[in-house]
Amino acid sequence: MSATDRDDPKLAGAENRDPPGTPDAPRSGVEALIDRLKALLRLRNSGSLRTDLVEVLAEHKAAETEFSPTERAMLGNILRLRERRIGDVMVPRADIIAVQQDIGLGDLLKLYASAGHSRLVVYGDTLDEPVGMVHIRDLVAHLTERAAIDPAKNARRKKPLTADLDLKRFDLTVPLSTTRIIRRILFAPPSMPVVDLLVKMQATRIHLALVIDEYGGTDGLVSLEDIVEQIVGEIEDEHDAEAMHVLAQSDGSFLADARASLDEAAQKIGPAFAANEETGEVDTLGGLLVTLAGRVPVRGEILKGPEDFEIEVLDADPRRVKRLRIYRRPPEPRREVRRKRPEGETSAASPPATEAAARPVIRRDDPSA
Repeated sequence: MSATDRDDPKLAGAENRDPPGTPDAPRSGVEALIDRLKALLRLRNSGSLRTDLVEVLAEHKAAETEFSPTERAMLGNILRLRERRIGDVMVPRADIIAVQQDIGLGDLLKLYASAGHSRLVVYGDTLDEPVGMVHIRDLVAHLTERAAIDPAKNARRKKPLTADLDLKRFDLTVPLSTTRIIRRILFAPPSMPVVDLLVKMQATRIHLALVIDEYGGTDGLVSLEDIVEQIVGEIEDEHDAEAMHVLAQSDGSFLADARASLDEAAQKIGPAFAANEETGEVDTLGGLLVTLAGRVPVRGEILKGPEDFEIEVLDADPRRVKRLRIYRRPPEPRREVRRKRPEGETSAASPPATEAAARPVIRRDDPSA
């Protein structure tokens, strides 16, 4: 091509054009994956891959999409994750297990034995003054370091100590605040998207966050496990106690955890416990009881529930209800309602007063009877 031809705009770039019949350039890996997903799921090309995926997962069966039920559930959870907020997944304040910064190491060990958590929130005077968190691995490392002795000296003992550790060397009354094992903790508002907190936990390598309300008080707690459970479902290990939600009893009653959702109660007991406009934003049975009573009920209290149900509080503390029993009220005895007869009307079973008065009265001791 001559220099003159190159100056012609019609011919400019002609040398760089693909000749007719030349195949398209290979697409990137992401574009190829999206095309494969669309072809695999028979998407509608509506312009939104998210919308198409949600509709296909909701309408098609597992055999049609080549995804197992577990995969379909996880995909759906991932697509819905951006709609979830921290306030939806947090552990409420009443369920937070926390320790004061001046707690002794011995008491801290005892608490770890019963708490079932590896990380505990540390606070000052109240939970609204968080200091950080303590990890059980840091506590064990601190105690091991204090108990360690020189292996050479231990070998010269008449009775060498096991593992070169002298457990009498550390003081269990030492307060936690002096050990320098309190770690930093994250803070998040309840309106923060779950995905954003997940990214922040990954970047900072801090897997525990306190949820702070608009007044700066502690509203709840979120761990990395709580977020992961939004995708893969409930995760329970060997230390988790078996959850008691709503259990049917042989006498027709139901034992329930106050944290059980109203939706679960509606499935097990009946639609009377389904969330509706009357219950407002209440999601749990415990919230329903507080709404019905207008306060936190006490242990042993019996409240009138929806329809013909009664709810008995089996376990509670001043802050919350823990366990309850739900049963139907016994039917009330029937009361006979007598219809008031109009004046002058007489019953067929009883003779008129005039006829009764006209009859002679015969006495048993009368000889003429």
